Amino acid sequence: MAEFDGVAARYEEELERGLALTGESQQFFAAQRVAITRRAVERLGLEVHSALDYGCGTGTAIPLLLAEFGAERVTGVDPSALSLARAAEAVPRQAVRLTALADFVPRADHDLAFTNGVFHHIPPAERLDAARRMVAAVRPGGAVAFWENNPWNPGTRWIMRRVSFDRDAIMLSSREAGRLLRAAGAEIVAVRFHFVFPRALGWLRGLEPLLSPLPFGGQYLVLARRPA
Repeated sequence: MAEFDGVAARYEEELERGLALTGESQQFFAAQRVAITRRAVERLGLEVHSALDYGCGTGTAIPLLLAEFGAERVTGVDPSALSLARAAEAVPRQAVRLTALADFVPRADHDLAFTNGVFHHIPPAERLDAARRMVAAVRPGGAVAFWENNPWNPGTRWIMRRVSFDRDAIMLSSREAGRLLRAAGAEIVAVRFHFVFPRALGWLRGLEPLLSPLPFGGQYLVLARRPA
C-alpha cells in the first residue's frame, strides 16, 4: 500500500473522476459512511471517545469522526508517508495522532476502529494480520466498522476501473470480510449494504434502509465487536 505515495497528490482528483457516475462527491460518501456508522454504533449502546481510522489516507474521514461522534481523540494510521503529510495539513492536531503503519502498535485503547476501502488494496495473504491489528486496537466491547466496495455491484466495478489505484485491486465480498473479522477475534453484529441509488434517482433513497440487507449497494458495512 506504500504505492499510494505516488498518488497522494492526485488522490482526491482521481476519486472524484471515478465517482462522477454517481452524481455525488467523495465528501458526500465520506460523510454518509460516518453518519451510518454512528447510528449503527449507537444501537450497540457504545459511546465513542476515541477512534482509529485504519488506512486513513489523506485524512478525509478524520474530521467527520471527530464531529459525528464527538470523539476526543482519533488515531490515523496509513502506510503512505505522503498521504499522512497531506492529512496533517487538514486535521486538528490537538485531537489527532497520525502514525505510519509500520510504527503502529495496537493497545486496546480505542472505542471504535473504522476502515474504508482499504482491504482491497492489501494482498490477501496479509489481510488477516491487518484485521487482527485493527481488532486488537479496540478495547474489549469496542466496535469495528469495516467498509468495503461491493464486488456484486456493477457500478462499483465500473467506478474502480476508472481510478488508477483501484483498477487492479482484489475485491472481497461481505462474506469474506465477515470470515476475516471472525478469524481476527471479533464477533459480527450486522452486515448492511448502502449507496444503492445515484443522485439522479435520489428520490428513491428513502427505500435504502429497507434494501440494506440485500447485496445491491455500492458499498457494504460489516459491523463487528471485540468480545468483552
